[in-house]
Amino acid sequence: MAPIQLLRRWPSIVALTLVGAAIAAGLLTTVDQRYTAHADVLVEPPAGESTHAVAPRTVASYAHILGGRTIAGRVVKSLGLPATAGATDRRLDATVLDDTSVLRVTAQSDNSQTASRIAQEAADQFVTWLKDSQARNITEATDDTEATNTALTARVVETAATPSKASYPSRTTWLSVGALLGLLAGLLLAVWREAADRSIRTPSELEELAGAPVLGAMAYDRAAASTPLITSLGTHHPRFEAVRILRTNLQFLDVDRDHKVITITSSLAGEGKSTTACNLAIALAQTGTRVVLVEGDLRRPRVSEYLSIEKSVGLTTVLVGRVALDSALQQAGTPGLDVLTSGALPPNPSEILQTKAMTALIAELRHRYEVVLIDAPPLLPVTDASLLASISDGAILVVKHGSTGREQVRTATDRLQAVGARLLGTVLSMSPARELSRYGYGYGYGYGPEYFAKAGGEGKRRGTRRG
Repeated sequence: MAPIQLLRRWPSIVALTLVGAAIAAGLLTTVDQRYTAHADVLVEPPAGESTHAVAPRTVASYAHILGGRTIAGRVVKSLGLPATAGATDRRLDATVLDDTSVLRVTAQSDNSQTASRIAQEAADQFVTWLKDSQARNITEATDDTEATNTALTARVVETAATPSKASYPSRTTWLSVGALLGLLAGLLLAVWREAADRSIRTPSELEELAGAPVLGAMAYDRAAASTPLITSLGTHHPRFEAVRILRTNLQFLDVDRDHKVITITSSLAGEGKSTTACNLAIALAQTGTRVVLVEGDLRRPRVSEYLSIEKSVGLTTVLVGRVALDSALQQAGTPGLDVLTSGALPPNPSEILQTKAMTALIAELRHRYEVVLIDAPPLLPVTDASLLASISDGAILVVKHGSTGREQVRTATDRLQAVGARLLGTVLSMSPARELSRYGYGYGYGYGPEYFAKAGGEGKRRGTRRG
């Protein structure tokens, strides 16, 4: 799985990383803190051998005693600690500083002052113990002067300071580990979601699955619900530019007709097919092309709503012979664009659309206009779109990014093939702009026309950037 695919899941990865750090911070408040203090003791050679160092083995033995139960018992008795010598022994540790005769005694406690008191008292008690030990040796020696000259001494060279912060738990370590575990959980979740996600998310996936070029991609625009048409946008608006790219790429389709009839459909409802049909019709008319937009969705018509025109008289009333075609056609706000709305909604849309009258009507519209666009219902719920595509030069399939499943696209293309309809291309709708830009889409919204010219002639893919 490519890292770029996992990056699409970055919000959940970041969120779980923060959750991991937050959990670690919460656990920190429940863990008993421990403070560490230390004192240093220097073991010195006899006065007569001041130029010689104390033997390393001797120093190591004293380190064992300093951190052992003997000194711990003296500390407990001297400080009046409630703990036993064994418990205090576990809190004491002594080591030899590298290549020196200095012993460092370290003490731990849940109280900073207690830690420093134990460390200091252990150092002092060791100095006393060594002095007493050497005194006994002198008493037992036959030559007091010789024994005195060979006695080792110890003194505290660094007193224990009260620690300002706890040595355990380490806040930095805990937060780092918590964040790392959260990051790993986020990555695992991202891998699982990516593997379980069967929706279309990239133009390359859509092109490979549908077997047809991606004619354009519409970036997600929060304002599209209130302003679906490009006529309400500035000419440099990204959504306007996306429709212009779709219009340009449409000219490179290999359709051997000057007068084209194209059905625009989708796999399921809510994928943006009606908005795409309206905006494409407007964009074509703006170039001087004579266009008619037919509202072929006789179940949930939206074209008349988007264009704010009357829908009571339209396609169905023409098909049943109640009104003439000229009377049913309405001019939209864009010069050169006529609209044939749905008319009264029938109880049997599929039967009406597969009549000879429908075929004759499409032939008449083809004769009158340069481009006939049919806004059809979704392919999967009903057969209407397949019927309309079969009497057209081909269909354009609108696919919603991150929503339409791969199997749904595959089934939709199969239904078009079953009726002998040609899938001219696809449109990826409601895509994140940054993601489209990552895949080589100029403004983040569409392929350049050179790609489709090459794809139509040689079947080779060459993406171009529009800037």
